[in-house]
Amino acid sequence: MIRVLIAEDMHMIRGALTALLSMEDGVEVVAELDRGDQIVPAALATRPDVAVLDIGLPGLDGLSAAEALHEQLPDCRTLVLTGMNQPGHLLRALSAHVRGFIVKNAPAETLADGVRRVAAGERVIDPELLAMALETGSSPLTPRETDVLRAADSGIATSEIARRLSLSPATVRNYLSNAIGKVGARNRIDAIRIARDAGWL
Repeated sequence: MIRVLIAEDMHMIRGALTALLSMEDGVEVVAELDRGDQIVPAALATRPDVAVLDIGLPGLDGLSAAEALHEQLPDCRTLVLTGMNQPGHLLRALSAHVRGFIVKNAPAETLADGVRRVAAGERVIDPELLAMALETGSSPLTPRETDVLRAADSGIATSEIARRLSLSPATVRNYLSNAIGKVGARNRIDAIRIARDAGWL
């Protein structure tokens, strides 16, 4: 029996994923979650073989949760679901020891097949997305530049970004300027778009 944990914040999608996997022979859904910060505690309690995680979860994003899960429960293999073809997410997923990476618009049978293959120790990654990821490359941004750009994405002023990240406004401006230059953008809005489209935010 393959024991599966599902983390997806959209209730209808989570219900559909659970129903789909529950109909499969030899698969049991042992936990359903809507927050990323619930994943590790729930996994330690239920000991799933496979964790099916959405990337965009509240509390802790799915890729950070996958990394923490690998550290604390290495026998649990992770399969990530995403609604976006963002190659940067795939590279980050691979560095977080994710075994499978499936886009949500894939045929329904792809999920069950992916869970079985990941449970068996295989990798399940869309070849086209992998080619895009290798072409795009990893993020040129430092972790702090990423933090500042992510904060700027919410549309707040430089002074508010500085307050939230415990930086001076001048330092925030320097990080934004560096990020704009590194991604080849015209301004901060363009830099946010480029970084988001690449999956670096």
